[in-house]
Amino acid sequence: MPVETVLIQALVGVSSGMILFIVASGLSLIFGVLRVINFAHGSLYMLGAFIATSIGAWLANQSVGFFGALLIAPLVVAFIGALLEMGLFRRIYQREHLLQLLLTYGLTLIIADAVRIFWGGEILRLTLPELLSGTVKILDRRFAVYNLLLLVIGPAIAIGLGGLLRYTRWGRLIRAAVDNAEVLGALGIDTRQIYTAVFALGCWLAGLGGVLIAGRASVSLQMDSEIIVQCFAVVVIGGLGSFTGALIASILIGVVVSLGTLFPVTAGFAQALPFAVMALILVVRPWGLLGKAER
Repeated sequence: MPVETVLIQALVGVSSGMILFIVASGLSLIFGVLRVINFAHGSLYMLGAFIATSIGAWLANQSVGFFGALLIAPLVVAFIGALLEMGLFRRIYQREHLLQLLLTYGLTLIIADAVRIFWGGEILRLTLPELLSGTVKILDRRFAVYNLLLLVIGPAIAIGLGGLLRYTRWGRLIRAAVDNAEVLGALGIDTRQIYTAVFALGCWLAGLGGVLIAGRASVSLQMDSEIIVQCFAVVVIGGLGSFTGALIASILIGVVVSLGTLFPVTAGFAQALPFAVMALILVVRPWGLLGKAER
């Protein structure tokens, strides 16, 4: 097989990994700060994708529709996430993880039914503007312009999140809330507002990932379960709370799956390869690539 074909396929895998990273970083952020296992994160990603298709159809114009969806849909998902945090999640922060899983799994069923009621069972897609629908030539092979956009957006989100948490006052308050929320509350800081904002940001990332995948693949009711399993794999491989680890793990999973479909020997079980990689990494580092061992 030509080397150029393998390299281009690897780039396709990296671009897929960028979407996975954006969604998984939201899941990692919520768990790292709130210690809540949000199993409904994939459903919010699916909701963002369906909202994006409706916005695109409503605005009609391809360019305005896509960029309007890119702006509006994640904000709608973030608003829904904030309502869920204030109404439901705030009540289970100190509860055992089993109760958290029961609540979030119940939300996946509710959101799936809501999507089915509003959008039906049709397979939808967000139409790309002409600027992003073409291809460019790389190594004598054609490569989608939209994939190039994903290769830019992923690192930009990683840098933005890192800068937000490290160099801003809000980021310092988040880190303080993780270390000792009681002391922060005693200083007059409303930790509930911080938790709501963090949860909304995590949901915004899920919605953003949903919009981006809507311009690349079909939007269907099964997409929530597909992404959430891969997101948990990313969080486990990269290490809990590590955005850099999540980025590395997402790229690793994207490339492994993409290259796995290229070779006949591994094509039949390419989707299972990331979990084999996860098992190998956990044997060596149970806390993930860049995670820290917790007591």
